[in-house]
Amino acid sequence: MPDSLTNISDKAGMPPGTLVHVGDTHEAESRITVIDYSKENIEERIIGSIDEILPCLDSNTVTWLNIEGLKDIIPIESVGRILNIHPLVLEDILNTHQRPKFEEHDNYLYIVLKSLSVENSTLSIGYEQISILMLNNLVVTFKEKKDDIFIPLMQRLKNGKGRIRNMGSDYLTYAVLDTIVDQMFFIIDSIDEIIETTEEHLLVNPTSGSLSAIQQIKRELIYIRKSISPLREVLAAIPRSDSPLIQEKTHIYFRDVYDHVLRITETIESHRDMLTGLLDIYMSSVSNKMNEVMKVLTVFASIFIPLTFIAGIYGMNFEYMPELKWKWAYPTLWIAFILIPIVLIIYFKRKKWL
Repeated sequence: MPDSLTNISDKAGMPPGTLVHVGDTHEAESRITVIDYSKENIEERIIGSIDEILPCLDSNTVTWLNIEGLKDIIPIESVGRILNIHPLVLEDILNTHQRPKFEEHDNYLYIVLKSLSVENSTLSIGYEQISILMLNNLVVTFKEKKDDIFIPLMQRLKNGKGRIRNMGSDYLTYAVLDTIVDQMFFIIDSIDEIIETTEEHLLVNPTSGSLSAIQQIKRELIYIRKSISPLREVLAAIPRSDSPLIQEKTHIYFRDVYDHVLRITETIESHRDMLTGLLDIYMSSVSNKMNEVMKVLTVFASIFIPLTFIAGIYGMNFEYMPELKWKWAYPTLWIAFILIPIVLIIYFKRKKWL
Protein backbone atom coordinates (compact mmCIF):
# COMPACT_ATOMS: atom_id res chain seq x y z
CA MET A 1 0.00 0.00 0.00
CA PRO A 2 1.39 3.49 -0.85
CA ASP A 3 2.31 5.88 1.98
CA SER A 4 0.34 8.73 0.45
CA LEU A 5 -2.07 9.38 -2.40
CA THR A 6 -2.55 12.70 -4.16
CA ASN A 7 -6.16 12.38 -5.30
CA ILE A 8 -9.16 10.72 -3.69
CA SER A 9 -9.81 8.89 -6.97
CA ASP A 10 -6.53 7.01 -6.44
CA LYS A 11 -8.18 5.26 -3.49
CA ALA A 12 -10.89 3.69 -5.64
CA GLY A 13 -11.23 -0.03 -5.02
CA MET A 14 -9.79 0.00 -1.49
CA PRO A 15 -11.99 -1.36 1.33
CA PRO A 16 -13.83 1.18 3.54
CA GLY A 17 -11.75 2.19 6.54
CA THR A 18 -8.43 1.70 4.75
CA LEU A 19 -5.94 4.04 6.40
CA VAL A 20 -3.84 5.84 3.81
CA HIS A 21 -3.05 9.54 3.60
CA VAL A 22 -4.78 11.36 0.74
CA GLY A 23 -3.62 14.85 -0.21
CA ASP A 24 -0.46 16.91 -0.49
CA THR A 25 2.39 15.78 1.72
CA HIS A 26 3.53 18.74 3.83
CA GLU A 27 5.47 16.87 6.53
CA ALA A 28 7.40 13.63 6.07
CA GLU A 29 7.42 12.90 9.81
CA SER A 30 4.78 13.53 12.45
CA ARG A 31 5.33 15.69 15.51
CA ILE A 32 3.19 14.78 18.54
CA THR A 33 2.76 17.38 21.28
CA VAL A 34 0.96 16.76 24.55
CA ILE A 35 -0.30 19.49 26.84
CA ASP A 36 -1.73 18.18 30.10
CA TYR A 37 -3.18 20.80 32.41
CA SER A 38 -5.37 21.50 35.37
CA LYS A 39 -6.22 24.68 37.26
CA GLU A 40 -2.96 24.55 39.21
CA ASN A 41 -0.46 22.88 36.87
CA ILE A 42 0.40 22.49 33.19
CA GLU A 43 2.88 20.21 31.43
CA GLU A 44 3.90 20.32 27.79
CA ARG A 45 6.10 17.77 26.08
CA ILE A 46 6.79 16.18 22.71
CA ILE A 47 6.31 12.42 22.67
CA GLY A 48 7.39 9.71 20.28
CA SER A 49 4.46 7.35 20.74
CA ILE A 50 0.74 7.77 21.44
CA ASP A 51 1.02 5.15 24.19
CA GLU A 52 2.73 7.79 26.35
CA ILE A 53 -0.61 9.55 26.89
CA LEU A 54 -2.12 6.56 28.71
CA PRO A 55 -1.32 7.96 32.21
CA CYS A 56 -3.12 11.18 31.27
CA LEU A 57 -6.32 9.31 30.43
CA ASP A 58 -6.69 8.08 34.00
CA SER A 59 -6.14 11.51 35.62
CA ASN A 60 -8.54 14.35 36.31
CA THR A 61 -6.59 16.78 34.10
CA VAL A 62 -7.50 18.00 30.63
CA THR A 63 -5.19 16.71 27.90
CA TRP A 64 -4.59 18.20 24.47
CA LEU A 65 -2.87 15.92 21.98
CA ASN A 66 -1.71 17.74 18.84
CA ILE A 67 -0.49 15.62 15.90
CA GLU A 68 1.21 17.55 13.06
CA GLY A 69 1.87 15.71 9.81
CA LEU A 70 -0.45 13.00 8.47
CA LYS A 71 1.72 11.03 6.05
CA ASP A 72 2.77 8.64 8.84
CA ILE A 73 -0.39 6.68 9.68
CA ILE A 74 1.05 4.93 12.76
CA PRO A 75 0.05 7.73 15.21
CA ILE A 76 -3.46 7.81 13.74
CA GLU A 77 -3.76 4.02 14.04
CA SER A 78 -2.58 4.26 17.65
CA VAL A 79 -5.16 6.94 18.43
CA GLY A 80 -7.87 4.71 16.98
CA ARG A 81 -6.71 1.72 18.99
CA ILE A 82 -6.28 3.49 22.34
CA LEU A 83 -9.38 5.71 22.15
CA ASN A 84 -11.62 3.25 20.29
CA ILE A 85 -12.20 5.54 17.31
CA HIS A 86 -14.19 4.16 14.37
CA PRO A 87 -12.03 3.24 11.32
CA LEU A 88 -14.17 5.42 9.03
CA VAL A 89 -13.43 8.45 11.22
CA LEU A 90 -9.72 7.67 11.04
CA GLU A 91 -10.07 7.37 7.27
CA ASP A 92 -11.70 10.82 7.13
CA ILE A 93 -8.87 12.28 9.21
CA LEU A 94 -6.31 11.02 6.70
CA ASN A 95 -8.35 12.18 3.70
CA THR A 96 -7.53 15.89 3.51
CA HIS A 97 -10.21 16.60 0.89
CA GLN A 98 -13.01 16.52 3.46
CA ARG A 99 -15.88 18.97 3.57
CA PRO A 100 -16.25 20.68 6.99
CA LYS A 101 -18.56 18.55 9.13
CA PHE A 102 -19.57 17.58 12.66
CA GLU A 103 -20.28 14.01 13.75
CA GLU A 104 -21.55 12.65 17.07
CA HIS A 105 -20.44 9.25 18.32
CA ASP A 106 -21.05 7.41 21.57
CA ASN A 107 -17.98 8.54 23.48
CA TYR A 108 -16.49 11.25 21.29
CA LEU A 109 -17.28 14.05 18.82
CA TYR A 110 -15.55 14.53 15.48
CA ILE A 111 -15.11 17.93 13.82
CA VAL A 112 -13.24 18.66 10.60
CA LEU A 113 -12.64 22.08 9.04
CA LYS A 114 -10.18 24.04 6.93
CA SER A 115 -7.57 26.45 8.23
CA LEU A 116 -6.63 29.30 5.88
CA SER A 117 -3.47 31.38 5.80
CA VAL A 118 -1.90 33.98 3.49
CA GLU A 119 1.34 32.59 2.11
CA ASN A 120 2.60 35.77 0.39
CA SER A 121 1.64 39.34 -0.48
CA THR A 122 0.04 38.32 -3.79
CA LEU A 123 -2.85 36.63 -2.00
CA SER A 124 -1.82 33.03 -2.41
CA ILE A 125 -4.00 31.25 0.14
CA GLY A 126 -2.75 28.16 1.93
CA TYR A 127 -5.33 25.56 2.93
CA GLU A 128 -4.87 23.04 5.73
CA GLN A 129 -7.34 20.48 7.02
CA ILE A 130 -7.63 20.25 10.78
CA SER A 131 -9.54 17.40 12.40
CA ILE A 132 -10.63 17.47 16.03
CA LEU A 133 -11.64 14.59 18.29
CA MET A 134 -13.26 15.65 21.55
CA LEU A 135 -13.56 13.14 24.37
CA ASN A 136 -14.07 13.45 28.09
CA ASN A 137 -11.08 15.52 29.33
CA LEU A 138 -9.22 14.89 26.06
CA VAL A 139 -8.94 16.79 22.78
CA VAL A 140 -6.96 15.43 19.84
CA THR A 141 -6.14 17.68 16.87
CA PHE A 142 -4.73 16.42 13.57
CA LYS A 143 -2.91 18.90 11.33
CA GLU A 144 -1.27 18.61 7.94
CA LYS A 145 1.53 21.09 8.67
CA LYS A 146 3.88 22.13 11.43
CA ASP A 147 3.00 25.78 11.81
CA ASP A 148 2.38 28.33 14.56
CA ILE A 149 -1.40 28.70 14.37
CA PHE A 150 -1.90 27.24 17.87
CA ILE A 151 0.99 29.09 19.54
CA PRO A 152 -1.27 31.93 20.90
CA LEU A 153 -3.63 29.31 22.36
CA MET A 154 -0.75 27.42 23.96
CA GLN A 155 0.49 30.69 25.47
CA ARG A 156 -2.95 31.30 26.99
CA LEU A 157 -2.83 27.85 28.56
CA LYS A 158 0.64 28.45 30.00
CA ASN A 159 -0.25 31.88 31.36
CA GLY A 160 -3.12 30.40 33.32
CA LYS A 161 -5.18 33.55 32.93
CA GLY A 162 -8.81 33.54 31.97
CA ARG A 163 -11.22 30.63 32.23
CA ILE A 164 -9.51 28.15 29.89
CA ARG A 165 -7.61 26.35 32.68
CA ASN A 166 -10.80 26.08 34.73
CA MET A 167 -12.92 24.53 31.99
CA GLY A 168 -13.11 21.11 30.36
CA SER A 169 -12.38 19.63 26.97
CA ASP A 170 -15.46 21.26 25.44
CA TYR A 171 -14.09 24.73 26.16
CA LEU A 172 -10.68 23.69 24.78
CA THR A 173 -12.43 22.54 21.61
CA TYR A 174 -14.15 25.93 21.40
CA ALA A 175 -10.77 27.66 21.86
CA VAL A 176 -9.25 25.60 19.03
CA LEU A 177 -12.16 26.44 16.72
CA ASP A 178 -12.03 30.10 17.69
CA THR A 179 -8.28 30.25 16.94
CA ILE A 180 -8.80 28.73 13.49
CA VAL A 181 -11.73 31.04 12.65
CA ASP A 182 -9.94 34.16 13.92
CA GLN A 183 -7.07 33.34 11.55
CA MET A 184 -9.52 33.86 8.71
CA PHE A 185 -9.94 37.54 9.63
CA PHE A 186 -6.32 38.08 8.52
CA ILE A 187 -7.35 36.70 5.12
CA ILE A 188 -10.24 39.16 4.95
CA ASP A 189 -7.95 42.07 5.84
CA SER A 190 -5.46 41.05 3.14
CA ILE A 191 -8.25 40.83 0.57
CA ASP A 192 -9.47 44.30 1.62
CA GLU A 193 -6.02 45.78 1.03
CA ILE A 194 -5.57 44.10 -2.35
CA ILE A 195 -9.04 45.17 -3.53
CA GLU A 196 -8.34 48.79 -2.50
CA THR A 197 -4.98 48.76 -4.31
CA THR A 198 -6.55 47.22 -7.41
CA GLU A 199 -9.33 49.82 -7.38
CA GLU A 200 -6.79 52.66 -7.23
CA HIS A 201 -4.90 51.20 -10.19
CA LEU A 202 -8.11 50.82 -12.14
CA LEU A 203 -9.06 54.45 -11.64
CA VAL A 204 -5.60 55.74 -12.59
CA ASN A 205 -4.36 53.37 -15.29
CA PRO A 206 -6.29 50.16 -16.00
CA THR A 207 -4.04 47.47 -17.48
CA SER A 208 -4.24 43.78 -18.24
CA GLY A 209 -2.45 43.24 -14.91
CA SER A 210 -5.44 44.75 -13.13
CA LEU A 211 -7.73 42.27 -14.84
CA SER A 212 -5.43 39.40 -13.83
CA ALA A 213 -5.50 40.59 -10.21
CA ILE A 214 -9.31 40.73 -10.22
CA GLN A 215 -9.56 37.22 -11.66
CA GLN A 216 -7.07 35.88 -9.10
CA ILE A 217 -9.01 37.39 -6.19
CA LYS A 218 -12.29 36.01 -7.57
CA ARG A 219 -10.74 32.55 -7.88
CA GLU A 220 -9.41 32.64 -4.32
CA LEU A 221 -12.77 33.87 -3.00
CA ILE A 222 -14.46 30.86 -4.57
CA TYR A 223 -12.15 28.49 -2.68
CA ILE A 224 -12.44 30.49 0.54
CA ARG A 225 -16.23 30.47 0.33
CA LYS A 226 -16.18 26.74 -0.38
CA SER A 227 -14.14 26.21 2.80
CA ILE A 228 -16.05 28.58 5.09
CA SER A 229 -19.70 28.28 4.06
CA PRO A 230 -20.17 24.68 5.34
CA LEU A 231 -18.62 25.78 8.63
CA ARG A 232 -21.84 27.62 9.47
CA GLU A 233 -23.71 24.32 9.53
CA VAL A 234 -21.01 22.75 11.72
CA LEU A 235 -21.01 25.53 14.31
CA ALA A 236 -24.80 25.73 14.31
CA ALA A 237 -25.06 21.97 14.98
CA ILE A 238 -22.63 21.88 17.91
CA PRO A 239 -24.80 23.87 20.39
CA ARG A 240 -27.82 21.79 19.35
CA SER A 241 -26.00 18.57 20.19
CA ASP A 242 -27.34 16.45 23.06
CA SER A 243 -23.92 14.98 23.75
CA PRO A 244 -22.98 15.04 27.45
CA LEU A 245 -19.46 16.02 26.36
CA ILE A 246 -20.67 19.59 25.69
CA GLN A 247 -21.83 21.43 28.79
CA GLU A 248 -24.71 23.88 28.65
CA LYS A 249 -22.54 26.79 29.76
CA THR A 250 -20.20 26.25 26.78
CA HIS A 251 -22.94 26.63 24.16
CA ILE A 252 -22.68 30.41 24.22
CA TYR A 253 -19.01 30.24 23.22
CA PHE A 254 -19.73 28.02 20.22
CA ARG A 255 -22.47 30.45 19.20
CA ASP A 256 -19.89 33.25 19.36
CA VAL A 257 -17.65 31.41 16.89
CA TYR A 258 -20.73 30.87 14.73
CA ASP A 259 -21.29 34.65 14.70
CA HIS A 260 -17.68 35.15 13.60
CA VAL A 261 -18.17 32.76 10.70
CA LEU A 262 -21.33 34.61 9.69
CA ARG A 263 -19.40 37.89 9.65
CA ILE A 264 -16.66 36.35 7.52
CA THR A 265 -19.20 34.85 5.11
CA GLU A 266 -21.04 38.17 4.74
CA THR A 267 -17.74 39.96 4.13
CA ILE A 268 -16.82 37.45 1.43
CA GLU A 269 -20.17 38.04 -0.26
CA SER A 270 -19.57 41.81 -0.18
CA HIS A 271 -16.10 41.25 -1.63
CA ARG A 272 -17.63 39.29 -4.50
CA ASP A 273 -19.97 42.22 -5.20
CA MET A 274 -17.04 44.64 -5.04
CA LEU A 275 -15.06 42.54 -7.51
CA THR A 276 -18.02 42.51 -9.87
CA GLY A 277 -18.05 46.32 -9.60
CA LEU A 278 -14.29 46.46 -10.21
CA LEU A 279 -14.70 44.30 -13.29
CA ASP A 280 -17.36 46.70 -14.56
CA ILE A 281 -15.04 49.64 -13.85
CA TYR A 282 -12.25 47.90 -15.77
CA MET A 283 -14.48 47.26 -18.78
CA SER A 284 -15.76 50.85 -18.68
CA SER A 285 -12.23 52.23 -18.36
CA VAL A 286 -10.97 50.16 -21.27
CA SER A 287 -13.99 51.20 -23.32
CA ASN A 288 -13.48 54.88 -22.44
CA LYS A 289 -9.80 54.61 -23.27
CA MET A 290 -10.68 53.09 -26.64
CA ASN A 291 -13.23 55.85 -27.24
CA GLU A 292 -10.60 58.50 -26.54
CA VAL A 293 -8.24 56.89 -29.04
CA MET A 294 -11.01 56.64 -31.64
CA LYS A 295 -11.96 60.28 -31.03
CA VAL A 296 -8.39 61.46 -31.67
CA LEU A 297 -8.13 59.35 -34.81
CA THR A 298 -11.52 60.60 -36.02
CA VAL A 299 -10.48 64.23 -35.47
CA PHE A 300 -7.27 63.73 -37.44
CA ALA A 301 -9.21 62.00 -40.22
CA SER A 302 -11.77 64.84 -40.29
CA ILE A 303 -8.96 67.40 -40.62
CA PHE A 304 -7.25 65.61 -43.49
CA ILE A 305 -10.39 64.68 -45.45
CA PRO A 306 -10.83 68.20 -46.97
CA LEU A 307 -7.12 68.38 -47.75
CA THR A 308 -7.27 64.99 -49.42
CA PHE A 309 -10.33 66.14 -51.35
CA ILE A 310 -8.50 69.22 -52.71
CA ALA A 311 -5.37 67.24 -53.49
CA GLY A 312 -7.51 64.64 -55.27
CA ILE A 313 -9.17 67.25 -57.47
CA TYR A 314 -5.93 68.85 -58.60
CA GLY A 315 -4.28 65.50 -59.06
CA MET A 316 -6.63 64.48 -61.88
CA ASN A 317 -4.42 66.13 -64.55
CA PHE A 318 -7.24 67.40 -66.77
CA GLU A 319 -6.00 69.71 -69.52
CA TYR A 320 -8.57 72.48 -69.09
CA MET A 321 -8.19 73.34 -65.40
CA PRO A 322 -7.84 77.13 -65.23
CA GLU A 323 -6.12 77.12 -61.83
CA LEU A 324 -3.18 75.22 -63.26
CA LYS A 325 -2.15 78.22 -65.33
CA TRP A 326 -2.68 80.71 -62.56
CA LYS A 327 0.55 82.21 -61.16
CA TRP A 328 -0.65 82.29 -57.51
CA ALA A 329 -2.47 78.95 -57.56
CA TYR A 330 0.22 77.01 -55.67
CA PRO A 331 0.65 79.53 -52.78
CA THR A 332 -3.13 79.89 -52.57
CA LEU A 333 -3.51 76.13 -52.27
CA TRP A 334 -1.00 76.03 -49.41
CA ILE A 335 -2.84 78.82 -47.64
CA ALA A 336 -6.02 76.75 -47.98
CA PHE A 337 -4.18 73.69 -46.64
CA ILE A 338 -3.13 75.66 -43.55
CA LEU A 339 -6.37 77.55 -42.93
CA ILE A 340 -8.72 74.57 -43.24
CA PRO A 341 -7.12 72.54 -40.35
CA ILE A 342 -6.96 75.69 -38.18
CA VAL A 343 -10.63 76.44 -38.75
CA LEU A 344 -11.60 72.82 -38.09
CA ILE A 345 -9.58 72.65 -34.86
CA ILE A 346 -11.21 75.88 -33.61
CA TYR A 347 -14.63 74.49 -34.52
CA PHE A 348 -13.99 71.16 -32.75
CA LYS A 349 -12.84 72.94 -29.60
CA ARG A 350 -15.94 75.15 -29.53
CA LYS A 351 -18.03 72.01 -29.84
CA LYS A 352 -15.91 70.50 -27.02
CA TRP A 353 -14.93 67.56 -29.17
CA LEU A 354 -11.29 68.18 -28.26
